[in-house]
Amino acid sequence: MSVYDKLKELQIELPELAVPAAAYLPYVQTGSLVFLSGHLAKKDGKVWVGQLGRDLDTEEGKAAARAAAIDLLGTLHHATGGNLERVQRIVKVMSLVNSTGDFTEQHLVTNGCSELLGEVFGAKGQHARSAFGVAQIPLGACVEIELIAEIG
Repeated sequence: MSVYDKLKELQIELPELAVPAAAYLPYVQTGSLVFLSGHLAKKDGKVWVGQLGRDLDTEEGKAAARAAAIDLLGTLHHATGGNLERVQRIVKVMSLVNSTGDFTEQHLVTNGCSELLGEVFGAKGQHARSAFGVAQIPLGACVEIELIAEIG
């Protein structure tokens, strides 16, 4: 099954390339690697605000991480010249989770992204990963995720 068939099956429409909110690029390619800048989780087109352990629970955070992954896929689609079939491997995901000092389920929140990448790309979507709890993320977002992919 193609990546696009899988996206259709999952009822995912890829978003347009987002305009950066500051002085950076949405992605940079060097050799066969594409580095995607951090994407904030969004809900209903707006930044998904909140802190895990205070305003949001793990399942809500997982949904936010999935939403960020969909935006990352939109950027990756653009970075591949409109052809996600060029993705050879999702190499690494780094997730920042806006969380209270006693919240310890950042890894479970980040599964929202990792699981979607696995659904879309199969074995090519399995990746190395880091998940961090942080005191704050720009604009009060609950989750920010960046990604590195290898393309052919």
